[in-house]
Amino acid sequence: MIRLVNVNMEFRGKQILKDINLTIEQGEIMVIIGPSGSGKSTLLRLIIGLLKPTAGEIWVNNREITGLTEDELGRIRLEMGMVFQYSALFDSMSVGENVAFGLRQHTDMSEAEILRTIRRKLRMVGLRGQENAMPSELSGGMKKRVSLARAIAINPHIVLYDEPTAGLDPIMANTIDRMIVSTRRMIDATSVVVTHNMSSAFRIADRIAMIHNGSIIEAGTPDSFKQSENPIVAKFIRGATVLPERKGRARV
Repeated sequence: MIRLVNVNMEFRGKQILKDINLTIEQGEIMVIIGPSGSGKSTLLRLIIGLLKPTAGEIWVNNREITGLTEDELGRIRLEMGMVFQYSALFDSMSVGENVAFGLRQHTDMSEAEILRTIRRKLRMVGLRGQENAMPSELSGGMKKRVSLARAIAINPHIVLYDEPTAGLDPIMANTIDRMIVSTRRMIDATSVVVTHNMSSAFRIADRIAMIHNGSIIEAGTPDSFKQSENPIVAKFIRGATVLPERKGRARV
């Protein structure tokens, strides 16, 4: 479980996140949406401990992480996997070596066990037999899948996704969405997905939270978002124009 309590984040005098309160249950897929610059990716970096909040508490698997040392955070991060927006593969390493990177760094698995794990994780993401390929030989969608295989190689309790479908065509985006859902099922991971792709959000989310100007303005199920009367939410998810009404209420 992940819990953020009254989290605030400032950077160079500018408030990035304000009074964030959010609980993400074990095994849940929580999708974070919002316009560019709203603080979505900052939220991921706070959860993984790459940033420390200006104020507030962040609990990961019943541990408050904001006061931990770097060594203690390192142990917490072993329970997490991260799928980066641009895949962040090591260009000089093969697909198999990329997937094995965390296993070699943080486990005492034998090479035979590592090889079996590489093959199993690549099968899970639909890349059977690709362990010897180089990143330069892969399409954008294949790179995303290698990044996912690497993220889940150590069977993390939490998987964080930063814009996992960015730059992909609709067919490949749908494939990645299915893999996010199946990964949750196969390793029982809590998933936090940052995206601006509402089609993806509605396909995969158990719940959605929208950040606007650094604050969560709405959180709920996909169905509740589709029926939202908040004009900012409605404009974002429907691409509609928000117009003022005479009585001071906005209409879509």
